[in-house]
Amino acid sequence: MLFEQGRDAMTERITAWQCIGCGRIEGAQPCVGICQDRRTEFVYASDHDAVLAQLALAQRQTETLATLVRQLAWTTPREGGWEQTYRAMQLRARQMLGTPAKGEAPKPA
Repeated sequence: MLFEQGRDAMTERITAWQCIGCGRIEGAQPCVGICQDRRTEFVYASDHDAVLAQLALAQRQTETLATLVRQLAWTTPREGGWEQTYRAMQLRARQMLGTPAKGEAPKPA
């Protein structure tokens, strides 16, 4: 997937110290006397992991829906069979969404 290809190079994790009072973050690296503080942005690793999990879920959902759209786009019902094809695709869409048809019991999560 596009997002996964460059992910590892950009997400090297480091251990840092954070002040519990003011929130200042410092990396565990000795100063060599030429350092300059610059404003930058960070996210917590747990927040980053949560976003990656949401992205993975969104990618799976997108692929599932794309599969259904491809089937809809390239399926031609037989003569007089449009309703049967429509009902079959409805059932498939419900299965993909995890939604039971009328009279069916819901699937366990």
